[in-house]
Amino acid sequence: MNIKDVAERAGLPAKTIRYYEEIGLIRPLRSANGYRAFRDSDLHKLAFLARARGLGFTIEDCRKLLALYEDRGRASADVKALAEAHLTQIAAKIAELRAMEETLSHLVHACAGDDRPDCPILKGLETGAETGCCGA
Repeated sequence: MNIKDVAERAGLPAKTIRYYEEIGLIRPLRSANGYRAFRDSDLHKLAFLARARGLGFTIEDCRKLLALYEDRGRASADVKALAEAHLTQIAAKIAELRAMEETLSHLVHACAGDDRPDCPILKGLETGAETGCCGA
């Protein structure tokens, strides 16, 4: 398969596939003229990477996951530990986003949104405070 075919089938842009090759996540064969020749195993790895990246795993996590996937002697505990660590990071990000949402929601609701120049949103951004003037 050429890069266009494998990109379509894996659901990844060709640029991403070239990047994955550049950093050593995949190693397609090269023909005599230098063109990439992707095997089914390359397609499988690319689809695996697309799903892992879709779940937010970092490139380095993907590298570890691929190594574990290819190691038939692996312990599933190693895979689980990596996934649990990522899940913990996701939970922390969600908590951070919820706190951001709460703060911004408070600031938006405190602002009258009228023609006056005073605004608790700008004041809150300036001072880090969640309360301010105008309609609070």
